[in-house]
Amino acid sequence: MLKALLNAFKVPELRKKIFFTLAIVAVYRLGAFIPAPGIDYAAARRLTESSDNLTRLLNLFSGGALTQLAVFALGIMPYITASIMMQLLTVVIPKLAEWQKEGEAGTKKITQWTRYLTVVLAVMQSTGIVVLADRGGFRDSNNNPVDLIPQFTPFRVILIVMTLTAGTALIMWLGEQITQKGIGNGMSVLIFASVVSALPVQGSNIRAQLGWLWFGFLIFVAILIIVAIVIIEQGQRRVPVQYAKRMVGRKMYGGGSTYIPLKINQSGVIPIIFASSVLYFPALIVTVIHWAPLRSFIENQVIDQTSLVHITFYGLLVVGFAYFYTAIAFNPVDVADNMKKYGGFIPGIRPGRATAEHLSYILSRITLPGALFIATVAILPNIVLATLNVTALPFGGTSILITVGVALETAKQIESQLLMRHYEGFLS
Repeated sequence: MLKALLNAFKVPELRKKIFFTLAIVAVYRLGAFIPAPGIDYAAARRLTESSDNLTRLLNLFSGGALTQLAVFALGIMPYITASIMMQLLTVVIPKLAEWQKEGEAGTKKITQWTRYLTVVLAVMQSTGIVVLADRGGFRDSNNNPVDLIPQFTPFRVILIVMTLTAGTALIMWLGEQITQKGIGNGMSVLIFASVVSALPVQGSNIRAQLGWLWFGFLIFVAILIIVAIVIIEQGQRRVPVQYAKRMVGRKMYGGGSTYIPLKINQSGVIPIIFASSVLYFPALIVTVIHWAPLRSFIENQVIDQTSLVHITFYGLLVVGFAYFYTAIAFNPVDVADNMKKYGGFIPGIRPGRATAEHLSYILSRITLPGALFIATVAILPNIVLATLNVTALPFGGTSILITVGVALETAKQIESQLLMRHYEGFLS
């Protein structure tokens, strides 16, 4: 690993990309500590993480900037949501499906509309956060509401909303710069930086609350989870494909064999994001409906992360969304049609409809263990929080999936650059 890292810095072009990426990450982290105009910074320093699931998720993707209402408070979450919505809309809107099949030109159009949608979502989310801050949605360690905006005037609200929206647009631009001029996977690298930045503080809190023995045990468990995630993320079912030879003019084309790699976890961390978003709606219902029995049930069972109802419902949502997103991301009918068009077939399976049914059957079988695994990893922090007296769990749930997944993808990007120059890579 160290030898591969040294090899990466030996290549001038790759070394320049790595330093450029680090510089962009430094700018991104700086924006997480600059408060928006009109925010009481002294009050922001007393904040702790909110108890509701979506706020925790937003704070995770913003690297702790949300609870301080910093310039980058929204983080990369609006862009992630916009990207997911555009992927879902390609199934519903025929025009988007046509753009998706046009190649690079269509991808540029979809990317442009994703940016527009990101700005719209940023305006909506920033407005909601400002209203939440004014109504005591952010609380300190004693569960007392913190007044982040002392002068809640229309001008001040518009200024804060514009600042947070501009911060999201800048984050989106920074991510694109890493993708174009850095080591690639710009948005993922920024998310990785946000998640990793919170780990030292969480680890220190665990050690202070439980002592060195429990801290060491949790680190050991985290290592085992990381190994399991690597195995699941790298695991795939290789479906063999044979291509027949074709005569074009006087030349023979095609022939040979290859395979279709079907990953065990096709959806990645997206089901967790979807499930967390759905679990936010009960929190909104509480703010509107004030019927005491319903309010008590939602607060003590649905919203409370340590309750059995919340953990069970959360896990089921993750499994359901894993199947849902996998069905959207991989279309067996399109794959079967493309194989038939170029003379490909799975040995023992007829081309066309039979091939699509065979791929659907395999995909449904391998998706189950992947969905159960990410659901287990997602609810693991909730189980620990319910059994141990801790406020946060480092290397747990969404954070560990993102950290390991982005690290693997980044290692592959750098390795491909090294292999082009005859250097041994990280994963060789």
